[in-house]
Amino acid sequence: MTESRGRRWALTGARSVTGAVVAGAAVLAVAVGIAAPWPQVTREPVAVVAAPTPADSVVACDGAVLAAGRNSRSAVEVTVAAQPVPLVAADDAQPVEDIEMASPDVQGLDGAPAFAAPPHDRIATGLAAATSARIADEDLAGFTTDACRPPLFESWLVGGDTSTGTTDLVLLSNPGDVAATVDLTVYGATEPAVPPGGSGVTIPARTQRVISLAGLAIGEESPVLRITATGAPVRASLQSSLVRTLVPGGLDQQSAIAAPDRLQAIPGVAVTSAPGAAGASNPATIVRVLAPTESGEATVTVTAVGSTAPVMAPSTIPVAAGSPTELELGSLAVGTYVVTVDATVPVVAATWQTTGFGAGSDFAWYTSAPSLDSPALIAVPSGPSPFLQLSNPGDDTATVTLRAVSGGGAERTIEVPAGGSAAIAVNARTVWSIDPGEIGDVHAQVTFTGVGALAGMAVWPSDAAAAPVLVYP
Repeated sequence: MTESRGRRWALTGARSVTGAVVAGAAVLAVAVGIAAPWPQVTREPVAVVAAPTPADSVVACDGAVLAAGRNSRSAVEVTVAAQPVPLVAADDAQPVEDIEMASPDVQGLDGAPAFAAPPHDRIATGLAAATSARIADEDLAGFTTDACRPPLFESWLVGGDTSTGTTDLVLLSNPGDVAATVDLTVYGATEPAVPPGGSGVTIPARTQRVISLAGLAIGEESPVLRITATGAPVRASLQSSLVRTLVPGGLDQQSAIAAPDRLQAIPGVAVTSAPGAAGASNPATIVRVLAPTESGEATVTVTAVGSTAPVMAPSTIPVAAGSPTELELGSLAVGTYVVTVDATVPVVAATWQTTGFGAGSDFAWYTSAPSLDSPALIAVPSGPSPFLQLSNPGDDTATVTLRAVSGGGAERTIEVPAGGSAAIAVNARTVWSIDPGEIGDVHAQVTFTGVGALAGMAVWPSDAAAAPVLVYP
């Protein structure tokens, strides 16, 4: 090898080593650059908070008290037994529009009432209406109240039965301007099902339909109905009456429950007959519970109004998905009680109570009352000894304020202790605004008790202002 060739190889090797070093450094720099945080440019999307204009507040009423089977030539014919006049008022003296719904299934009835009130200052107007009636006919007797309710796309009827001597009518009211199609699912002794008479029921706009419960759930002693509507929401209710060996045993108009929940509070269940009275061997107080979709357990607690201690040991019962369960509460002393159903799964619940089992008796279905988290309007129709019953299952004392809207009196404040209840007398033919205060966990019911008279109306929250929404242009 010559000196010049050796020098060239040496230079070439040096260049190769230098190139490898440079390449390695470049790779290392790229790797470090990838791993290192890079500067980021972020842009928040443009968002505008918009408060939609609320719709009119709408409530629909049962209207007339109905009688079935009075026409010997047509046992299915439904006629009018009484036509009460609704008591109605809107908050802040807003105007109220009368809506008359056609009643094609009732002979001699021009229509059932509904009412609407426009929003005020982009806030939905509180609206309340109610009726009451006392009937003393040979085939129908008792006292009943009807709290007019807003229509819903889904609701639940917990009450009634189709055994001998009972007459139960399902009322479906559509106060809107668009037709609704309704399916009624029956929960009973067998699997939940939509019977032929409850599938695809058309409720035209501004129309009330009447369907016999016996035609939907024949032979069911403890049915629960789920009502689902498409096209337009409907108001569902149940009118029940009872005859024992040709003697009328009571009358009730029952509103639906809006949705299942793990806690169902039923304030104001009134016991008017002492244990040991005539017919006391029959259960006078029954709680009906349904877990629609999941099996679990439900604990039923009974507490006297004004007390925090249960009057009997709480009862825990299994609830099977889709199958109604009933619990007899035994012999309760004369008084007024809060019945609470605390379940491990969502349930719906109601309590049946009777004044007795002979002539002149009456009964009522007390449905669970939803939690009030904002002011609501209460219409108190005519009736014996009306009381506002309040329960507070929360951990803090609730301060509830009553303000007269129509026919009432001075403003009142009621303290409802944590885990307790309270009651306050209210005048008949009055409308009140109830503010549950900051706690927002108060349940309320208006009750009526008298000789041969029993009724209750759960208080529902008023429609709140339309919630703001984020709009991304």
